[in-house]
Amino acid sequence: MSQCTYDGYDLPVERIKVRFDIVTLFPDFFTSGLSSGLLGKALAKQIAQVHLVNPRDFTTDKHHRVDDETYGGGVGMLMKPEPIFAAVESLPVLPRRDVILMTPQGQTLNQPLLRELATNYDQLVAICGHYEGVDERVLHLVTREVSLGDFVLTCGEIPALALINGIVRLLPGTVGKEESLKAESFEAGLLDYPQWTRPADFRGLKVTEVLLSGDHGKIEKWRQEQQIIRTRDRRPDLFARWSQSKASQTEITSFGLKEQSSKINEEQTEDRSHK
Repeated sequence: MSQCTYDGYDLPVERIKVRFDIVTLFPDFFTSGLSSGLLGKALAKQIAQVHLVNPRDFTTDKHHRVDDETYGGGVGMLMKPEPIFAAVESLPVLPRRDVILMTPQGQTLNQPLLRELATNYDQLVAICGHYEGVDERVLHLVTREVSLGDFVLTCGEIPALALINGIVRLLPGTVGKEESLKAESFEAGLLDYPQWTRPADFRGLKVTEVLLSGDHGKIEKWRQEQQIIRTRDRRPDLFARWSQSKASQTEITSFGLKEQSSKINEEQTEDRSHK
């Protein structure tokens, strides 16, 4: 069995904050992503550990086949259950473990789900599908199915890497200023506010005056307002959900957005009634 470890060390299980086991036919896919940027630094600091396990190493035939034709006919090949079962069963089992199948049929990956996984689990096993998907019996191994969205990719490695990245950046020690995580898009149910850096005037495109005022109270109020307006204009679905919470009502009223909020909520309700 070939196992790759990305953290500089093969640590005892009890010392790992979060252990990722990725079942993948293409371990090399992860080489750059796991060694670059904040993710690479976090793994080097032993904040998490990633193991890559190839189901092809668990095949028993001379051709090392991991796929076969589907029963009932149809186009394309399906990943066989035996190598996947053997790969997953070869892994250690930590007390708080989730086995995830990366599939377009799963629940959509979002910030609350990333936070749940980062908080509640010591071990996350991700199975990366290929071809037309996996044999239905693989679902007996799985505790959760996760999708990046309503589209199809060539492989499950892309969403698996997104899953790792999204979780590790929430772990203590990954991001220098952890307060910055609280002000990001989706953390409060809203998109992030607009931001600029130097120079203050670039080709006639100027930074908003309030940000140059030095008045932190006004800046904070402006940022809150911009989050609400940006979410309302760009993601009415998010705005509708956020505006249902009690905490949002004061902000909506103070920024004069109550009428727009009611209209968007009505439109969202009408859309659901037609589905």
